[in-house]
Amino acid sequence: MKKRCVIIGGAEIKNYGLIKNYFSSEDFFIYCDCGLKHEKFLRAKPDLIIGDFDSHPKPEGREENIIVLPCVKDDTDTIFAVKEAMRRGFEDFLLVGVTGGRQDHNLGNLYALLMLAKKNKRAEIVDDYSEIKIISAGQRVKIRPGWKFFSLINFSGVARGIDITGAKYNLDNAEITPEFQYGISNEVLSPDSCAEIFLREGYLLLILIRK
Repeated sequence: MKKRCVIIGGAEIKNYGLIKNYFSSEDFFIYCDCGLKHEKFLRAKPDLIIGDFDSHPKPEGREENIIVLPCVKDDTDTIFAVKEAMRRGFEDFLLVGVTGGRQDHNLGNLYALLMLAKKNKRAEIVDDYSEIKIISAGQRVKIRPGWKFFSLINFSGVARGIDITGAKYNLDNAEITPEFQYGISNEVLSPDSCAEIFLREGYLLLILIRK
């Protein structure tokens, strides 16, 4: 079985070279509906295609690798792809082409990271501007120099016991609630060392912003 599932949505991708750098020859690629418009630029052959094909023509000659969804359904094509990949046993996920454009889809896809984290899966979203992942309770994460900013967003309950060291704005056993998001636009303090984040309770969205 291939090690990681890459799910490709239909949001804009400008820097295909950057996105391709995240791919591995051992990845399993799922294209979601109009995510197929990226295939020739990403040069990654679909292992599976999922969609209701309301925004892209259904591919011909690939029927054995297509799951056709109804237009009226509870899951978006992307969320269905995430669930299908979990059903197939994947533990590691990379989502691209899932942020940008419609804010409802953006938020839904960000919450897919939380869904995966709560099932103890590893997942991140990568786009032209950032890497996005979830920090769960008990995790210690290092932020290397080279990112322009890093931000911590709480969008689930209360995140408690937050420590940040080696950053422009450090925290000691702090709390962030969804109502007061003060963890935005932090910076690694030294070009020669990493900042470090530790979370004792809850979940945080970590967004690393490119220079």
